[in-house]
Amino acid sequence: MTDIADPRVFPAGADTVYAPWFALAASSLADSSTARADEFDRALTTQLVQRLGDGDGSWLAGLFDAAPSVAIGRHLWRRLIEAWRDASRVGAGERIAATLFALPVVVVVGNQTSSALPLVGGVLGDPERIGAILREHRALGGSQTFALASAVTAADAIDVARLPTLLRWQREALVVRDADRDLAPAPIALLPGTEAAHLRFVVGTALSAPGVDLLAAADARGWALPLAQELGRQLAVPGASVLALPRIPVAPPAALQQGRAAQRAIAAQLFASNAIRRMRASVGEPCAVISAHRCPVSPQGGELRLSLSSAFDPRQAEGFRCPLFPTETAGDVASMLTELLHDCRVSDVRIVSGVHADRDQATGLTLLFKSDTVPFDAATSLH
Repeated sequence: MTDIADPRVFPAGADTVYAPWFALAASSLADSSTARADEFDRALTTQLVQRLGDGDGSWLAGLFDAAPSVAIGRHLWRRLIEAWRDASRVGAGERIAATLFALPVVVVVGNQTSSALPLVGGVLGDPERIGAILREHRALGGSQTFALASAVTAADAIDVARLPTLLRWQREALVVRDADRDLAPAPIALLPGTEAAHLRFVVGTALSAPGVDLLAAADARGWALPLAQELGRQLAVPGASVLALPRIPVAPPAALQQGRAAQRAIAAQLFASNAIRRMRASVGEPCAVISAHRCPVSPQGGELRLSLSSAFDPRQAEGFRCPLFPTETAGDVASMLTELLHDCRVSDVRIVSGVHADRDQATGLTLLFKSDTVPFDAATSLH
């Protein structure tokens, strides 16, 4: 793991409402006895199951927002995934079980024209064709009985605050036939001269015998390419490039975590490959600098930033803002960036120590660093 400071600001004291939960998580992490740690985890999971069933999504969202450290937040998230699994089990005597799942899709769109193009639609034109590909390749544990919502929705539709609602939909799947529910489509704007990666989800519900985990052994072998091609066809916009990159279907909490990481990694790849190619064609090999910054608009007030520049042309410099999600350390994300740069054959990679401001005091511009640790000027292109 790359050593870098964590720029996020965590709550100084545990909120009294959530203190017992944080205490359970801390006790589990600190206890050297596996049996005792399991007891703490079971107690925490049981309480999360109850909160999911109570329908109070705002309380759950507040719990994760108030987490006093990355370790506590990550442990709570693991327990949340387990709690969703436990809450999804059907009662004795039930003959059919429903599994609600989310398919993360990173949509890479590009508009190389000088004018805005129509939005990339937030609705699938033929969700049955998507379902046919998944059925053909037995992507959902072999289940042939499932339905997909037509909406291509954003992350907030399956975020923590929505989990109790999604759980209720799952429990009502056998009696309520409206697969779309109130999932809001999330179109994607195609701004002139831009290329970007966006995270979207396709949500569905599958039926099976009780006790069968349809998502346990999911993998993308066989169906990833045809599904990507079909999604790209249904989301296509004339004059634009649209590439859809689907991930495996998983339960909503896991889909959110995996989808966000995938979108960020692809966005970083997109930035690095384009910027490095431009620099190598004009001024030669770039230098990469990774730094940690306070940022009021970022989750928990901090983010990492990657800059690419060359000593041969100080005016040609580009930067990438890299968010930090609650379940990961700053070192995890810095390692992802350094591995990406290694794959791009960038040999000069530097880590700036300490936590830095969001803005350069002298210019008021977003603060990034070149190879000589001098802040970028107004010519910097920021992604």
